[in-house]
Amino acid sequence: MRDRPLLPLWLALPVAVAGGAVLDLAFPDIGVWPLAFVGAAMTLVTLIGRSAWGAVAVGAVFAASFYLLHIAWITRYLGPVPWFALAGVETVLNAVGAIAITLAYRWLPKVLPGPWARVTALPALVAAAWTAREQFVGSWPYTGFPWARLGMSQSDGPLAELASWLGVSGLTFVMVFLTAAVIEAVRLRVWRRVRLAVPAAVAAALLLLVPQFPTTDAGTMRVGAVQGNGPSGYFDQREPYAVFRAQLAATQPLIGQDLDLLLWPEGGVDADPINNSFIANALDDLSTQVDAPLLVNAATERGDKIYNTSMLWQAGAENPLALHDKTHPVPMGEYVPDRWFFEALAPDLIGLIQREYTPGTNPPFFDVSGVGVGLAICFDVIYDDVIWDGARDGAEVYMFQTNNADFRGTDENVQQLGFARMRAIETGRSVVNISTVGTSQVIAPDGSVIDGLAADTAGALLVDVPLRSGLTPAVVLGPALQWLLGWSALPMLVLLGFLARRRTKAAPSEEDDAAGV
Repeated sequence: MRDRPLLPLWLALPVAVAGGAVLDLAFPDIGVWPLAFVGAAMTLVTLIGRSAWGAVAVGAVFAASFYLLHIAWITRYLGPVPWFALAGVETVLNAVGAIAITLAYRWLPKVLPGPWARVTALPALVAAAWTAREQFVGSWPYTGFPWARLGMSQSDGPLAELASWLGVSGLTFVMVFLTAAVIEAVRLRVWRRVRLAVPAAVAAALLLLVPQFPTTDAGTMRVGAVQGNGPSGYFDQREPYAVFRAQLAATQPLIGQDLDLLLWPEGGVDADPINNSFIANALDDLSTQVDAPLLVNAATERGDKIYNTSMLWQAGAENPLALHDKTHPVPMGEYVPDRWFFEALAPDLIGLIQREYTPGTNPPFFDVSGVGVGLAICFDVIYDDVIWDGARDGAEVYMFQTNNADFRGTDENVQQLGFARMRAIETGRSVVNISTVGTSQVIAPDGSVIDGLAADTAGALLVDVPLRSGLTPAVVLGPALQWLLGWSALPMLVLLGFLARRRTKAAPSEEDDAAGV
C-alpha cells in the first residue's frame, strides 16, 4: 500500500506553483542562486507519496510556473503562441518525468527500509531521476531544449566549480541529492539522530569546498571582438549589408592594433561570402587592414542546403580556411521539422520561417595559427556535445558567436551569458562571447569577467585572452557521468519496482505465518 502523501493535493498544487517561481529566481537576471535549493525542495515535497496521476498534476503546475516565467523572453517579438507552445511541451515532459521521482519515493523504502538507506540511497535515486529527466528534456523532441538545467542556475554562484569535475548534469545531481537528503533527515527527526545528517553534510561539502579542476597555462591570444549593434533582429528594418557595415564601423578602433584574431558575432555578415564576391573581397580587405585572420559568421548556401556557418578567413588564402556549421539549429526558429503539420496549426507563424538550416557535421573547432579554438554558435552553447567535442579536439579557448537582437531588453541574453560562464568553469577555458547587440563578455577560465560591452552599444574589445591546455574530468568522463548519475535511474527503478511488487505479494503470507495460520 502506498504511503500517504506528505502534502494533501489541495496544498501540494500551490506549493508546486510557488516552487516553480522560486526556482526561476535562482537563474539570471535575478540570480539568487540559493533559491535553486528552495525551489527544488518545494517540488520534491509535493511528490512524496503521490500516485502517478498526482505526480503528473503537481509536476505539471511546477513546470508550467517555472517555464512560463523563465522563457517569457520568447514573447518579445513573436507574441504568446510560441511562448505557450514551448512552455507547454516542457511542462508535459517534466510532468511525465515527475512520475519517476514519485516512484523512487514509493519503491526504494519498501526494498531498503532502514534510515540510512533513506538518507543515502533514496536521495541518490531521486537525484538520478531528476537528472535523467533533464537529460531527456534536453534531447527530445528533435534536439531538445536543455535551457533550464538546475546546475546552470549556479553560473553566478560559488558552487559552479564542481561542474569542472562532474559536468552540469553532475552538478544537478549533487544539488538534488543534498536537497532530498535534507528532506529525509528532517522527516526522520535528525535532531534525535544527528548522524543521519552526514550524507547531506558530505554533499554540501562537495558543493562548497571542491575547487575547480586545474588546467595548464598555455599563454595568451590577442583577440579583437566587435559588437556592431546593427539592425540584426528578424523584424528590424534594414538596407542590404546594413549589419555588415555596422560591424565594419565598430571595427575601426582595432585597425592598426596588434591582433592574433578578429572575432565577429553570429550573423555579423548579412550575406554569403562564399557566393558573394563583393563581401568576400571586403573580408579580404579587412583581414589585410587588421593583419590577422577573421572569425566571422553568415548564412551560407552550399548545394541545395543552407547552413548557419562560422568561417575562418584570411587575406591571401583560399577562403574560407575552415568552416563550422551550427550543430543544433533551433527547431521552429532556424528550421521547421514536420513543416506540413505545424503549418496546419499556425500557418502565419510558421510562414515567417523561410530558411531551413541544415545541421552541421563538421567539428566545432578551428586551428588559428597554431592555437586551438573551440566554437559554439548561439544556442549551441547549451549542448554538452558541442562543448566537449571542441575541448577534445584541442581547444585552448572558446569563441561563442551569438545574435540576441530578437530578445533585446529581456533575460535571454543574461541567461545565455550564464551558460557561457558555466562552460568556462566546466572546461577550464576562457570564453569570448560576442553578440551582435550585446551584452558581450570575455570570461576567464575561472568564470570571472575580464572585459565586456554593454547591450545596445557599438564597440570593440581588445583582450589578451588566457589560453589553457589539459582536459577536465567533466570533458573526459562526460557521457559516462551522464549515464551513471542520470540514465541509470531508469533500470534501477525497473528493478526496484519488481522487488517492491514481490515484497508486497509476499507480505500477506508472512503475516499469516506469524499468526500461525
